[in-house]
This record gives sequence, C-alpha cells and structure tokens, in this order.
Amino acid sequence: MKAGTNMKISGKIVYMFVLLTIIVMRSGGNNEVSVTVGDSSVLACPLKPNVNMLTWKIYPKVGGPCNLGYRADTDTTARTNCSDSMNWTFRPDLGPALEIQQVGIAQEGNYICEVVTPEGNFHRTYHLTVLVPPRLSLFCDEHGKPVCKAAAGKPPAQVSWLLESNYSLEEESHDNGTVTVLSRLTACNTNVTDTTCMVFHPAGSWSESIDCCPSDKKNSILYVSITLCLLSIMTFMAVIYYIKLHSNRLCHKTKPPETDPIQNDTMEVEPYTTYVQKENVIYNSVSDLTVGQNLPQELWPET
Repeated sequence: MKAGTNMKISGKIVYMFVLLTIIVMRSGGNNEVSVTVGDSSVLACPLKPNVNMLTWKIYPKVGGPCNLGYRADTDTTARTNCSDSMNWTFRPDLGPALEIQQVGIAQEGNYICEVVTPEGNFHRTYHLTVLVPPRLSLFCDEHGKPVCKAAAGKPPAQVSWLLESNYSLEEESHDNGTVTVLSRLTACNTNVTDTTCMVFHPAGSWSESIDCCPSDKKNSILYVSITLCLLSIMTFMAVIYYIKLHSNRLCHKTKPPETDPIQNDTMEVEPYTTYVQKENVIYNSVSDLTVGQNLPQELWPET
C-alpha cells in the first residue's frame, strides 16, 4: 500500500513539474523593459506560425486597463480604452508587435501579449518602466556652500561630490512619482578651487562644477588685492595733499600787496583839491581886475 501511494505521489510530482515546464516554455517569462520618457518603445509578441488571433492586455499603473486585438482570418484590429499612442506594428523580424509612441509616466505598467495558434496559446509579459532624467542644477547658498539639486527624477538620482565626503542628502517625492534629491556640502575642501557634483541615473550621468568654497589660493589673491587697493588709495590721497599744499604756497607768493583804503581815498581827493585851488586863484585875479576897472582912480589900491 505504501509503495502504491508513493508511486501516485511521485507521478503527481512529475506531472506538475512537466506542466510547469510547458507553461514556462510557452509563456517566455517576464521581460523588464525600461524606456526614457518621451521616447518610443516596441513590444513584440511571440513569433509563431499560423496565428489565428493576437491580443494585448495592458494594465497601466495610472488609469484603467485597455485591450488591443487582431484577427488574422478577417485581418481586422480592435481597441478598447486604449490611447491613440498605442498601435499595432507588423515587422518581418518581430511579427505583430505593439508600438508605444512618446511614452509617458502614465503608461508604465504590465503588458501581456496572447497568441492563439492551432498548436496552442502562448503569451509574453512585459513590465514597462518609464525613466525620467533629473534636471541638474548647481548653485551656492546664502552661506557660500555648494548645493547640488537633481530635480524630478524617476527613479531617484544618486548624487555625490568629487573629492568631498561631508555632505547631506534630502529627498522630496512628487505626486507623479518623481523624486527631487538635494545635496548640500557641510564642509569645503580648501585644497581645491572648483567643487564638482556628480549625478548618476539609469537614464544617464551628469556632472557640473562650481566655485563656492574659499581656497588658500583664493584667500592669498584676495589679501593681495585688498593690499594693493589700500596702497593705491593712500598714494592717491598723498598726491592730492601734495598738490593742494604747493598750490597754496604759489597763491601766497603771487598775491599783490594790500593798500590802505584811506590812502586811496586821499589819492583820489587830491586832484580835485588842486583843481579847486587853481580855480580860486583865477577867480580872485579876475575879481581884482574887475574892481580896478570900475573904481575911481583915487580909490585904487596903492601899489
């Protein structure tokens, strides 16, 4: 009895193993497909002869499922709840395939192709992942520390600094599934002039450099510049003082001597006094002559 029971159990195990093997061989397994947002993607069905019917069953993460069907006997297609960006494409190397134009985040999800043939039904499953490259920006904050920002990436970007180890990381998730990563240096390496931020992402990698942190070389240049500026100002002020001092001395040497205002008045009055005196003499002479002519001879003055 035990031997019979064991034989039955062994037969069932072998039957289940063969059945699973057939299913796996027919299904072709799951296929991971990654596509960058905005690009196009082509998903192929299993290439089989004598196809009677093809069906795409699509289960996006956002929105409801949709179906695309094709019947070989009537050479017709049908769609249910699928956008116009999804269409059949027939290529000799791929056979009937699904083409998705300008893939968006909303079209991420599972895509299953079922093929009906006289030999049986076959299917292939794809998991479509949409990649969104982050937008890299590098700037100096209000404290003069470099800040690297990888905005709206999917999946989140990996941010690091070249030759730097003291930095912080912050993540901010958005409603559309993207994530912004912010990295800020907490301490600068004064041995380097430029600080380089590196961003790694499945859609690509980028790097940018910025000069925020003060280095020893920058400090030396700054000190020399300040010293030269101060010397220039002092020299300029000394030249101005020298010119002003000598111009005052020249003014003192060339200034005419001051005159007494009373003396000037006297000099102005003297010509008038002389003139009056002469007029009086002439007047007296004329008066004497006139009197002498009119008086009798006996009244003339004795000479």
